[in-house]
Amino acid sequence: MIRLLRFIWGVNMLQVSELNQYYGGSHILRGLSFSAKKGEITCLLGRNGVGKTTLLKCLMGILPVKSGEILWQQRVINRDKPHQRVQAGIAYVPQGRDIFPRLTVEENILIGLSRFSGSAGHHIPEEIYQLFPVLKEMRTRRGGDLSGGQQQQLAIARALACKPQLLILDEPTEGIQPSVIKEIGSVIRQLAQRGDMAILLVEQFYDFAAELADNYLVMSRGQIVQQGLGCNMEQEHVRGLVTI
Repeated sequence: MIRLLRFIWGVNMLQVSELNQYYGGSHILRGLSFSAKKGEITCLLGRNGVGKTTLLKCLMGILPVKSGEILWQQRVINRDKPHQRVQAGIAYVPQGRDIFPRLTVEENILIGLSRFSGSAGHHIPEEIYQLFPVLKEMRTRRGGDLSGGQQQQLAIARALACKPQLLILDEPTEGIQPSVIKEIGSVIRQLAQRGDMAILLVEQFYDFAAELADNYLVMSRGQIVQQGLGCNMEQEHVRGLVTI
């Protein structure tokens, strides 16, 4: 039984192999290869302009892949549309959050349930509000009336509503007050410890990433230039590679 649990916990949910992407004549992603495992937080770090967001858009099917493979649960999904990837269990919280400002908190979260039919698509799981109690208090308020930190929590809650097996977060600490950053970090760690999803966290804030990372990747000029275990980030001098 213990062996089985260890096997399930460490399964590669996402595998990226030799991924390439171009903008015009510019080679933006250069042969990227990495994996994200169930029950683990994989942190992707890098300075502005190295291709992190482009990579995430390729993973979600927002941008096409020029060459290489994206495998999700051992199946190539290069040609899948974004909604098909969501249906397959991949959730994406983009940089800037992209909530619906005129909809209420509750209505925003319900959009995340759209992959489900029947009653499952109309009732917000109580677990969502347990993770983000402030959203339950504000469920009838419009999303645009929330603070930046609360909007980030709402964006993550909306993604979690679809019960993903891979959660992709693009710089969730950007423009967020320290107290909310701590709360979001706590939620991310709780989600990983449940063991039923892989988490790919893209971040520039080194300290936040270092506290959470089970594994890390460093991007520079469209390539993975360093990778390793999160517990080794300090001794491997990762901070100097990602801070200006």
